[in-house]
Amino acid sequence: MTIMQKFLWIIVSIGNFIAGYLYMYNPSFLSVALLLSTLLYSLIGLYDVFYSPHSLNRLYPVVAYLRYFLESYRVEIQQYFIANDTEERPFNREQRTLVYQRAKNVRDTIAFGTQRNLVEGNYLSLWHSLSPTHIKESAKRVSIGGDSCQQPYSASYLNISAMSFGSLSTNAIEALNLGAKKAGCYHNTGEGAASPYHLKHGGDIVWQLGTGLFGCRDENGRFNPTSFEATAKLPQIKMIEIKLSQGAKPGHGGVLPKEKITDEIARIRHISKDKDCISPAVNPECTSPKALLAFVQQLRSLSGGKPVGFKLCIGNPAEFLSICKAMLETGITPDFITVDGAEGGTGAAPVEFSNRLGMICLEGVHFVNNALVGVGLRDKVKIIASGKTATGFDLLAKIAAGADLVNAARTMMMAIGCIQSRHCNTNNCPTGVATQDPARAKAIDIKSKSDRVKNFHHNTLESFYELVGSMGLDDPCKLLPQMIKRRSPYGTLMSTGSLITPLKDNALLDGDIANEAWKNWWQSSSAEQFYVNDVYILTSPEFHQKK
Repeated sequence: MTIMQKFLWIIVSIGNFIAGYLYMYNPSFLSVALLLSTLLYSLIGLYDVFYSPHSLNRLYPVVAYLRYFLESYRVEIQQYFIANDTEERPFNREQRTLVYQRAKNVRDTIAFGTQRNLVEGNYLSLWHSLSPTHIKESAKRVSIGGDSCQQPYSASYLNISAMSFGSLSTNAIEALNLGAKKAGCYHNTGEGAASPYHLKHGGDIVWQLGTGLFGCRDENGRFNPTSFEATAKLPQIKMIEIKLSQGAKPGHGGVLPKEKITDEIARIRHISKDKDCISPAVNPECTSPKALLAFVQQLRSLSGGKPVGFKLCIGNPAEFLSICKAMLETGITPDFITVDGAEGGTGAAPVEFSNRLGMICLEGVHFVNNALVGVGLRDKVKIIASGKTATGFDLLAKIAAGADLVNAARTMMMAIGCIQSRHCNTNNCPTGVATQDPARAKAIDIKSKSDRVKNFHHNTLESFYELVGSMGLDDPCKLLPQMIKRRSPYGTLMSTGSLITPLKDNALLDGDIANEAWKNWWQSSSAEQFYVNDVYILTSPEFHQKK
């Protein structure tokens, strides 16, 4: 027997006898409390030993519950008492504090120097100029809309990324949209449709069509042109985004647990509330590269010529090149492509998908930028980067890698009160952000939290502009990948992407491809289908460098 099993039998026999004896001869408050305690301990312990399905309870009766109690608060204990300012994931204490400070418009400076190890491997940094300057006002917006677009949109460099009503509460959605209106940026609806809460306050909207086609689906879950057109032509809808995959769980459909599906959500999405809402992994209207582009063209026409693009996490590079080939063959190009990084977040994702699939944002953006340059289409398509943006440097790094603008989701949630408790998939969010519990959602004051969204947006952009200016540049468009310096494993600095020769304009079309990987991916891609067998043996570019 374990020590706790032996202790239980001592309590059951000797402990109860002594407590009963004391109670009989001195029926005081203390003797009553002692007797009740030993009896309760005995009952719980005997149940644990003989009936509990848990091994720990059988071996360590009663005290095993202490472990379960402490384990239930493990995240909070680690977050508040154990982890230092720079070691938590996905956002460490330093990053979260910076978001909160900027959202509240309070001092965001640090004292006594950096806590980061500036010589650790892969650490990113910039080289400043002795001739710093200021960003031109005319360079602080980005125009989205290609040759076929009749209603181009002028976007901010930083915007609110896709977060659905259903995943987030009504008050959270309203606070974000009102914040977007005050900040002058757009608010992506996420795949859960353009709900009344997205539209209530008049902030600019990017309507995302997920693989479930929520908000424009028929009884069979297929695309309904009539309902799409009615919503897409609303003046508040500025752009339409087709979701192919999501960085946090590429190759897996969206998941909304049934605990979070209310009657209203079921009505808006046109789904049942009796089971988890699981979107298909493949958009039924986009089963091939040519079908995707035909859908882009259809949505652009139905919306009255508004910018239409698609969102994906980059996996097999050859499959994205298949889309590029389809653009060339059909003559149809999207107005923008949103590149979601594998480090992106979601309310519910399988661990294996979240941890192991997809390219991170900087890699994905760098690849997509090169691919579009290589097929001569870079000037026709804007690139939007989405993945873990907390600071002005995060914004700068993505734009230097090849993006035109950036979306942020989790830090916008932090701006309205999220504390990274990681209970998004339980409906028990302690701050009322990621829940459908009305009592919890009421904790979010829409007006004050919208001001915090505006403040975070404004202050992060100011930091970004100041960083760009410190490099001697007056326009973020002048940023290049080589301006981001990465600490090599050997302790020296190297330019990001320096081991991979960037493609020249039309290089893929002209066959001017020195890199074997690019050559293999281009040759194996097809405009007729997405799937390409991943057989090319990828090796480090360092091995191909001339000695």
